[in-house]
Amino acid sequence: MKQKPISRTILTASVIATMLTPLAALADVPGRHPGYLHAIQDLKRARGLIARPDAPNVQADESRAVREIDACLSDLTQAAWIDGKVNSPMVLPDAGLDFNGRLHKGLELLRKAHADMDKEEDDPAALGFRARANKHVDRAIGFTRRAIGEKFDDGFLR
Repeated sequence: MKQKPISRTILTASVIATMLTPLAALADVPGRHPGYLHAIQDLKRARGLIARPDAPNVQADESRAVREIDACLSDLTQAAWIDGKVNSPMVLPDAGLDFNGRLHKGLELLRKAHADMDKEEDDPAALGFRARANKHVDRAIGFTRRAIGEKFDDGFLR
């Protein structure tokens, strides 16, 4: 008679496991807007590249770019959280890039992140965070361009 409760427990556990298996498979699906996750990864890589000042004449712009990237990451993480996305771990930069190479690569990643963020968003709660994140990444792009020495109208950085 003690066998019956054990077999019921096993039966119940197997039914629950069978019902939850499809949900576990969906846990890794990035959702409708994977652009946020891509942008977060690109921003983290760009930050790692730009946050290594080694020339006094560009340290101020690099620091400003890093602050804008941090603010962008904060807003974008909020938008991703609202959209049901999970944040990803920090990505380390390539240590083999030279001074000019790391800033140019960082700029490329910032532009890529901007493009990823500009994809369709249908959740009104996330729109404000995304708009602020776009402004921050635009400013980070501007400070990085100025650190590289590109000539452009940088009036919006003031």
